[in-house]
Amino acid sequence: MISYGQHQLPGHLFIVEGTDGSGKSTQLALLYQWLKAEGHSVFFSEWNSSPLVKDTTRRAKRRRLFTPATFSLLHATDFADRTERDIIPPLKAGAIVLADRYIYTAFARDVARGCDRAWVRETYRFAVKPTVAFFFRAPLDVAIDRILSGRPALKFYEAGMDMIWADDPEQSFRIFQGKILEEYDRMVDEYGLTVIDATRSIEDQQREMRRIVSQHLEEGMMHGR
Repeated sequence: MISYGQHQLPGHLFIVEGTDGSGKSTQLALLYQWLKAEGHSVFFSEWNSSPLVKDTTRRAKRRRLFTPATFSLLHATDFADRTERDIIPPLKAGAIVLADRYIYTAFARDVARGCDRAWVRETYRFAVKPTVAFFFRAPLDVAIDRILSGRPALKFYEAGMDMIWADDPEQSFRIFQGKILEEYDRMVDEYGLTVIDATRSIEDQQREMRRIVSQHLEEGMMHGR
């Protein structure tokens, strides 16, 4: 395993990961509201949201110009910019940062698209190691049904159509998400991801998240963080 995150920062970084349709974004939003209500200083960062590359990404997607490697490097650029601007400064100030998707999204998606596993991990070795990385694990059929029932059509790259696994977008999407889930399962032990059963009720999942987060915040206070 590539060593990463050799940062000593007083804040806490909690991140959520999972396949599309796992419910992770809902859980993070609930956690954000709760932490704010508890009086904590909380910041939020979302995958692929840096203004530095957002327009470039949109234009390239529209024209279908991406190869797996260029897709990977553009996301790494986005992540590097957000790390410098949105993640490290509040952590230095002792605040809490919540991230909807983190480096493990790249590790899963890029490898599923055929990028070398070690190369992708090396690209992100500058990343801050999360306090807790929650992995919301939903069975593939459950996650896919949630996505397909909630949107009119799958987008080209979202469905993995660039990989020519299948002519039908829905079938391609199922293949892609299956490969992604396999990569996530590999990372549970490799990176110590905290697995949350995403088939449980929203309330039960949130209670477990809050318990784990509270424990780390209390430990931080005991150690003067």
